[in-house]
Formats: sequence, C-alpha cells, structure tokens
Amino acid sequence: MQAQPFGALTYPEIGAQAEALAAAVSHLEASQKDWVTRYIGNTAYDEVIFIGSGSSYYQAQTMAATFRKWLGRSATAQPSSEIFLFRDTAAVTGRKTLLVGVSRSGESTEVILALESVQHLDNWTTCGITCYEDSKMAQISECLVSPLGKEKSTVMTKSLSSMTLQMQAAIALASGQEELWTEIGQVTAADAAVVKSADGFAKSFVEDNELNKFVYLGMGAYFGLAQEACLKIKEMSYVWTESFGTLEFRHGPKSIVEPGTLVCLLLSESARSYEVKVAEEMKAYGATVLIVTAAKGEDTQFADAVFEVGGAELSDEARSVLYLPVLQYIGFYTALKNNVDPDHPRNLTQVVKI
Repeated sequence: MQAQPFGALTYPEIGAQAEALAAAVSHLEASQKDWVTRYIGNTAYDEVIFIGSGSSYYQAQTMAATFRKWLGRSATAQPSSEIFLFRDTAAVTGRKTLLVGVSRSGESTEVILALESVQHLDNWTTCGITCYEDSKMAQISECLVSPLGKEKSTVMTKSLSSMTLQMQAAIALASGQEELWTEIGQVTAADAAVVKSADGFAKSFVEDNELNKFVYLGMGAYFGLAQEACLKIKEMSYVWTESFGTLEFRHGPKSIVEPGTLVCLLLSESARSYEVKVAEEMKAYGATVLIVTAAKGEDTQFADAVFEVGGAELSDEARSVLYLPVLQYIGFYTALKNNVDPDHPRNLTQVVKI
C-alpha cells in the first residue's frame, strides 16, 4: 500500500478554513444565540476565564482580549491546568465566575478536569467551545460547536480559525453593536481570498530564505496569535522558535538575532508606529523580517517580505483570524523543506490525555 505524501491531511485542512469559518458563524446565528445570552452575554458574571491547553490556550488569549475590548468587561485566559491545580492563584475567590473551556476535541484531560473541578462550587458556571458536539466536554458543559472545524491532522489549523471567529461572533452578538457583527461578516467573506494568496506567498517565502531561528511578535489580540504561530512551526517542522510581545522582545531577547533569524511581526493598526520600529531594529541586526499586516505602506518598505490580509478598516481583533493562514502555511512548507511530515509530528497526538 502506497504511503500518503507528506502533508496530505494538513494541507487541505488549512485550505478549507474559509468554509469552516462560514459554517461556524452560520451555526451560531441559526441555533446558538441562546448560548450567547446565557453565558458570554450574561452580565451577572464578575469574571470570565477562557481556558485551554496548547493551541487552545493561545486562541483563548485572543478570545479574552476580544471580550475585554468589545464588551468592556473583565476576562482572562489561563492554561486549563492552572484552574484545577492552582485555582486560588489563577482566579479571585468569591467572584461570580464563568469558566469557558476551549478544546478542539472536547476530550483533553486537562480541560475536563478544570471544568469538573469547579462544578460543585458556588459562584462558578461552566460552558465551552469545541468542534465535536458529542465530546465529553460538550456532555458536561453547554458548548458552542464549530461544525466544519473537525480535523484528521494532529496540528490545529481550520479548527483554531473557526473556533476563534465563532467566539468573536458570539462576543459581537453580546455587545449589541451592529458594526462588530458587520465586521464578523466581512472577515468571513474575505477569508477565502486570503487563504489562496497565503499559500503561494508562504511557499515562495520558505523556498527563497534559509532560516534557522523563527521569532514571532504580536501585541493585544495578536499576542496569542504569535504564540500559536510559534507552536505551529515547532509542531510541524521541529525548528527553534519563540514568541514575544513585540516591544518586550527589545528587553533582552533581541540578543539572539543574527543572520538566519526570521522575525515575523504581526502588525496591528493600533500600535503600528511603535511595532514597525521594533522590526526595523531587528532588520538592522541582520534578521530576515516578515510583516503580516492589513496593508503595506512606506513604513514597511524596509521589510524583506510583507503579506497583506486586507481589512484595514476593521478592528485589530476582528482581523485576527486573517493572519492565521500565512502563518500555518509557513509552518507547513518549512516542514516539507526539512523533509518532515506535518501530518504526524513526533511525540504528539491529536488529543492529550493524562
């Protein structure tokens, strides 16, 4: 029996994320608006804590940042294990808290343990978001479901994009601000073109550059994306990589920059002028600089490569998922260049259980 070519699972899943985004938003609007009212939109909660592990934790950070910005209410993101092992340091005792589990499979031991650990406590309510409606998490807590987010590959790609946008859509509905719901629609409509453009761009970028270190920088809602991009390329291709808050990278970590180092900046519009200065500095130290941005300009001309996602008129938060395709494809093509199969990363399984 002939073996599948490397990336036979991962490649089509990255390419299918536009459909997964559209299905997630449609499913929310058609049948899960009541979930929004009961949970994300319920102002009775003093604190909302989004929890996950690995990629799910990183997207939880983007979800929490969006919640704070769009709703003006308190929210944090925590690794699942912090809640069931160090709850008193992760959450303020006595506050009315909503715990939101984030898990592609809905079967991760850590998120299940975290949710179960608080269900007997006063002032705690649980809910979640997943791609599998029959999962353990969906059985113990009411969940949003991304119906086309299901994946066969180990690494998260379309599942992460669709779950992130679905939660942002729920937050937009909870806000009651029509302009935010409109932004969700604009992102959904734009994603297919971004995915197509990102494929060719990433393939050429990887082929044309010899890189041995990868650094991803982001702030605000993009910090979680930077962490996810870092994990994606590490999972797929086993390369050395780190992620940092953009300006924080200047405070010590920049010492690792030298020729052969990729510095990939996820550029916001909110802090654009400050963030671009960091990338310029890293270019002067010898880094290969890639900027992912809504739109290139005179301020990005110094970069070695710029990938435009469009949507400069959108909020940074809504634009988040448009940054993901090129980051996922860079991980994918780096794996192929290194003769590694991104479908089956060593030491990893799709569901992590204790």
